[in-house]
Amino acid sequence: MKSPACSGFDALRLSRRQLLKVGGMGTLGLTLPKLLGGSEYPGGRPKARAKSVIFLFQWGGPSHVDMFDLKMNAPSEYRTPHKAIRTSNPDLITNEHLPRVAKIMDRFTVIRSVHHTMKNHNSAGYYALSGSAPPTDDQRLRDSIDLRPAYGSIVDHLAPNLGSGLPTFVSYPHVVADGSRTPGQRGSFLGKQHDPLFVPRDPNDPNFTLPELSLPGNLSMDRLQARRGLQEIVDRQSRLLDYSAEARGLDEYYKNAISMLNSERIRQAFDLASEPVKVRDSYGRTTYGQGCLLARRLVENGVKFVTCYFSSAIGGQSITDGGWDTHGFNDTRMYPIVEQYHYPITETTLPTLIHDLENRGLLDETLVVWMGEFGRTPKINKNASRDHWPNCYSVLLAGGGVKAGYIHGASDETGSNPIEKPVKLEDLSATIYYLLGIDPTSEIHDSQGRPLMISSGSPIMDVVA
Repeated sequence: MKSPACSGFDALRLSRRQLLKVGGMGTLGLTLPKLLGGSEYPGGRPKARAKSVIFLFQWGGPSHVDMFDLKMNAPSEYRTPHKAIRTSNPDLITNEHLPRVAKIMDRFTVIRSVHHTMKNHNSAGYYALSGSAPPTDDQRLRDSIDLRPAYGSIVDHLAPNLGSGLPTFVSYPHVVADGSRTPGQRGSFLGKQHDPLFVPRDPNDPNFTLPELSLPGNLSMDRLQARRGLQEIVDRQSRLLDYSAEARGLDEYYKNAISMLNSERIRQAFDLASEPVKVRDSYGRTTYGQGCLLARRLVENGVKFVTCYFSSAIGGQSITDGGWDTHGFNDTRMYPIVEQYHYPITETTLPTLIHDLENRGLLDETLVVWMGEFGRTPKINKNASRDHWPNCYSVLLAGGGVKAGYIHGASDETGSNPIEKPVKLEDLSATIYYLLGIDPTSEIHDSQGRPLMISSGSPIMDVVA
């Protein structure tokens, strides 16, 4: 005879994580009968604390021990050469080149214990952009239909903007790469319809527009729909010959594009020229600065996930461009480069974005994520620079349901390894989904139709307000 606790077991849908937890949670009072009584979240899903995410990806890897985890008592070969200054969070110091950033640190959660093992940009970048570990730590890791989708693509799959003409997921202005395109930037096996609306244009260009969202003067929507009918016939014939996994969702992609063509709201969202000159100047007249302004406009108009890339390249060809991978800059020093480019841009954009969201009443409903693919070596190398260091680094979160003025986790005396509350990138991905009201145990299906949880981590509940 079946026990009462197990009656109707076949009808229950337990997540894999719940079943795995049963064996280790008996001592905490959580047993199989209690799990059978309900899901991990009331109502079967977490409460949505954020409506949108602005994901500011710092390609190349900023140095945690020079920015948000300074070790001023460490030996000289580890200690930052910058002077330390206090911040609005009394438990946090930063460096002398970030005085405006220092004033907004009471709005942030700083996670100081993020760690993984990927030392190559493409592998670490994929991990950071998807929340899933790559099959190998290899600079030659290539974009593949077998690898996981971007965060925004999963959001578009599970919680899309419907009927508004607005995209769910927008990314710009770069495709990041280290030799080959870094995976984790688009829909992958979910299909083309879940790719971001990608904007490969410089928002700092005086002529920045989206011609894709404007019709030629002699082409009406009726004519466009007629052309669309012809396109559908061609598509059907093509599918009889070849229907690859990479092309899956292309038909829906076309439909989404037409919907956006007819949306006055999305055209307005991208109209940076309508912003007052003073506001545009406050973000900085740089590609990244205007990209941060565009991110605010997009979430203000209802886009759910915006990814703004700091740079397309891991490093730069001069001291005024490129990403945070400064250790290989012709064997020259890291610090003058950072001072002349990376810090000033961060000093301009991050406080301006936070204040702008706050003043418009958007910060509480917008999760801002500021992170790279890894940190830098705590020990300064022979070129007075720092190399790749995934063993321990810092990530910033603000708004969207996270605590303000909070530090989560800690690193050791040199910033080399976590010593308190270690955080995996899977946990960070689970936290992003959780704050958006998406159950991290939700399943998607890969190119072979196999079910996969969108995250194998657990939300970091300590950072949730």
